[in-house]
Amino acid sequence: MSQSLIAALQNPALYPHAVEGFQVIETHISWVLLTGSYVYKVKKPVNFGFLDFTNLEDRRHFCEEELRLNQRLTRDLYLEVLPITGSVEAPQIGGEGPAIEYVLKMRQFPQENLLSAMQARGELTPAHIDALAGQIASFHLAAPKVAVEHPLGTPDAVMMPVRQNFEQIRPLLSDKADLQQLDALEAWAVSSHERLKPLLARRKQEGFIRECHGDIHLGNATLIDGEVVIFDCIEFNEPFRFTDVYADTAFIAMDLEDRGLKSLSRRLVSQYLEYTGDYEGLELLNFYKAYRALVRAKIALFSLAHQPDAVQKAATLRQYRNYAGLAESYSAIPSPFLAITSGVSASGKSHVALRLVEALGAIRLRSDVERKRLFGEQQQGKEGLQSGIYSTDASSATYEHLNQLARIALHAGFPVVIDATFLKQDQRTAARKVAEETGTPFLILDCHAPEAVIESWLAQRQAEGSDPSDATMEVVRAQLASREPLDANEQAQSKRIDTDQAASLDGLVELIRQHLPGV
Repeated sequence: MSQSLIAALQNPALYPHAVEGFQVIETHISWVLLTGSYVYKVKKPVNFGFLDFTNLEDRRHFCEEELRLNQRLTRDLYLEVLPITGSVEAPQIGGEGPAIEYVLKMRQFPQENLLSAMQARGELTPAHIDALAGQIASFHLAAPKVAVEHPLGTPDAVMMPVRQNFEQIRPLLSDKADLQQLDALEAWAVSSHERLKPLLARRKQEGFIRECHGDIHLGNATLIDGEVVIFDCIEFNEPFRFTDVYADTAFIAMDLEDRGLKSLSRRLVSQYLEYTGDYEGLELLNFYKAYRALVRAKIALFSLAHQPDAVQKAATLRQYRNYAGLAESYSAIPSPFLAITSGVSASGKSHVALRLVEALGAIRLRSDVERKRLFGEQQQGKEGLQSGIYSTDASSATYEHLNQLARIALHAGFPVVIDATFLKQDQRTAARKVAEETGTPFLILDCHAPEAVIESWLAQRQAEGSDPSDATMEVVRAQLASREPLDANEQAQSKRIDTDQAASLDGLVELIRQHLPGV
């Protein structure tokens, strides 16, 4: 019936708008009709266990859920659910009489604007990733919390689909090396889950299990009017959607890494954390990334049974092994380090720190961001250079907070770079003690730039208006006058970086890689 209905719906006379032509996109759960200005989506009457669309009323319900849930992240993209009336041979959209089917109407956007298509053309930029991180963070911060008494989100509920992956993958493999790798991955997943149980239970109690998206990847994000928009969330399965925000974020991070965009994945995670401040959950990131990679691996294997061609089977098996290898990479023993920047405002410290994020997977902790997270945006330090949120007491609290966040991220196995001025020796000493407590290498990034360059960078930053720093040239000159130089012991643990010279920064990354080959 449905195939005949889709054919009958390709009649321009049925639509109250101009139709440029019909293009049908078929997935395993729906048909999507593109008409030029609008898209019409019909759900297939299928049952895959994790979803059941066999009943007409259920298809109506899930069309309405798709409309409701996607309006959280989009504006004027998902429009309305309409009944299809009449007969299969002569349907009417929104007509009178009993419904024979339901359709979700959406505004159409160019398929070439999908971030996945842009990435394939080499047009995906760090600015797109920053916007994507901001969209996800804002969405997660506003997403409804799943009630503590709800069965989803408990440590046992989190592990259930992880175990299911291994149970469903194992019968589909025959190669001894593949099976051994799967056994090792399962052992790592079980031991990781056991270690993470207290954190998972705490996340549940503290409200980090939320009504998330469930399917964030580059194929479900697009540019509309120049803005990044995330769409097509999971509407048909609460366990896929009622999850820790880190499971949602891990999917897009894994997707970027699968596409060979590791630096952009790292940038996205670091930017997301700057927006949300959710460093406590960092220890879950690799666990959820491995889970997401194995979901993709499993889906690849599911198609093997329908591929009689040996070449096609070999390609599918390669795809599985790529995802399994990606999952395995998340189980590697980490090589964390702690780096701090030291230099006056607008001397390029944040650029240096971001380079370590993208090149080495560091988590950047920014004093300008965390200071305002602690004390709020309302005080901008206008009462004087050392007043308001920039008072001595506020600065001491900010540095202690940064050190505590560094402990959390280092414990989770991530390298850390604290992006702050660290102009005082006692500030640098306190950070070094964090490295000593956690048994990690310590490095001071001694940042310098000519005063004229600093002034130009500061003017550019102020013109753009997007930087969290409130520093002015007056502040910079006061910092230059009061800066406590590195002593001999500190110099032995430091690397001078002339931030206006690209080669100086390249040398830093190579130096760290030589000393810490695991990063």
